[in-house]
Amino acid sequence: MGTSPLGGGQRGARKAEARSESALKEGGVWLHGLHPVAAALANPARRLRRLLLTAEAEQALAARLPPPWRIAPERAERARFATFLPEDAVHQGVALLVEPLPNPPLDKALAHRDGPVLVLDQVTDPRNIGAILRSAAAFGAAALVMQDRHAPPETGTLARAASGALELVPVVREVNLARAIESLKQAGLWVVGLDGAAPVTLAQAGLGGRRVALVLGAEGEGMRRLTREHCDELARLPIAPEMESLNVSAAAAVALYELNRG
Repeated sequence: MGTSPLGGGQRGARKAEARSESALKEGGVWLHGLHPVAAALANPARRLRRLLLTAEAEQALAARLPPPWRIAPERAERARFATFLPEDAVHQGVALLVEPLPNPPLDKALAHRDGPVLVLDQVTDPRNIGAILRSAAAFGAAALVMQDRHAPPETGTLARAASGALELVPVVREVNLARAIESLKQAGLWVVGLDGAAPVTLAQAGLGGRRVALVLGAEGEGMRRLTREHCDELARLPIAPEMESLNVSAAAAVALYELNRG
């Protein structure tokens, strides 16, 4: 009779480890990196499931957000993160398994802060959306509105690019973007579509004293026709003629700065 190269205890340990790694890959959203994880730990609305970190990362996280935390940490070796995070994830030795944030209704998001609102029309790159959220938080935007179907879900990549802003700026997902724009108008916002062919610049639009909803379209295609038609007016950013356009996240940052300056 042949014998197994592993004893029963070893086989049991391997099976338990395999089950553990399988559980790490299932359900929820893995946030990674010190900024996103610290922000999620500090957000009472965020439901937490597991926190894995290396010894070095535990010290760095504690320096950023002093414990006790709302969840007990689990010590992990750096190599373990490759079993459940994307290959290119810059995790800094820390990962937090969370439930996705709830989708707030538009009226509740508008009451979050008395600032501008960003509306994204079929912007699909999670890194761009994360960068836009970071600018939204930096310049006091009240909310980010995007489509439910033609936009990426909440992911660790998006949260990493947002650098903690995902926990600060409400993200509203709407089935019908044109209808959402009409709701913004009814709430008293002036809806401005950012369009490189617009006759006036954002600075020339005379928006002082108005609460603005700024609509940005996908790179290359820009806003769809129906979205453009629902805007109150169109405006552009004054960029050099040698450059056709800006990256959508860069355009959002410049536009938010201009609105704040005005």
